[in-house]
Amino acid sequence: AALYCRRYVAGGQCKSTAKLDGKVVVITGANTGIGKETARDLARRGKVIVACRDITKAEAAASEIRAETGNQQVVVKKMDLADTKSIREFAEKFLAEEKELHILINNAGVMLCPYSKTADGFEMHLGVNHLGHFLLTFLLLERLKQSAPARIVNVSSLAHHGGRIRFHDLHGEKCYNRGLAYCHSKLANVLFTRELARRLQGKSHWRAEFTANALHPGSVHSELVRHSFVMTWLWKIFSFFLKTPWEGAQTSIYCAVAEELDSVTGQYFSDCQPAYVSPWGRDDETAKKLWSVSCELLGIQWD
Repeated sequence: AALYCRRYVAGGQCKSTAKLDGKVVVITGANTGIGKETARDLARRGKVIVACRDITKAEAAASEIRAETGNQQVVVKKMDLADTKSIREFAEKFLAEEKELHILINNAGVMLCPYSKTADGFEMHLGVNHLGHFLLTFLLLERLKQSAPARIVNVSSLAHHGGRIRFHDLHGEKCYNRGLAYCHSKLANVLFTRELARRLQGKSHWRAEFTANALHPGSVHSELVRHSFVMTWLWKIFSFFLKTPWEGAQTSIYCAVAEELDSVTGQYFSDCQPAYVSPWGRDDETAKKLWSVSCELLGIQWD
């Protein structure tokens, strides 16, 4: 029974053996947890660029992956999602150095932070989990288009079910709850994916070759709960019922490489299969409004 239960917890696995020869992947926050496991798997297939805030940790992870996979093309670049200047610097360097980009995995995230703001004055969860990745995707979009077929993969969460986009108090200045702030930011990931896919489909000449999907990795035993003593404690107690980072990475890998998703876009996956999206995550009006508010906050024009 224990074995069966463990197998159930592990969830779906990515069966694809697709190679990414000559292809370039960018993944954010890949120095720990599911990001690191995603990078490890993709490094067996092609070139991986790891964009992280903590260079020391990222280098340690990258050298471990290089040693294990024999792939020297695991490159670390500095990028802090809590600072738009850092995101722009990363993108500028990347575009100068790399002529192609085939897969962008917006994986990094913060969870349950005490109230704080990013360098640009955004509430931390919204700023890092949504706005930082929104800006990064915007800056790398042309390169993705030129390299089509290309994929954008946004790591969201089941927590999006508890989220609402509170336009009247986006930065939680009137009312803040760190658990809900996380849920709101994960809903933003789902809505961003939906609207991005809609816009990409409108540009029919590269429609089938350019996809954007979101996913829930599962409840994973990772460092993500480090800001909460209670959650850290619960995670330890219930670790048997949590996915390992490797198991948690499977759906990210699936969305990045699975051949059957070549022309699938705007979807949300869990355990390597389509999953249920909350009614708020399917609201096109909210998705459009979030898009224009995000552009305003970031000072960009993205039509």
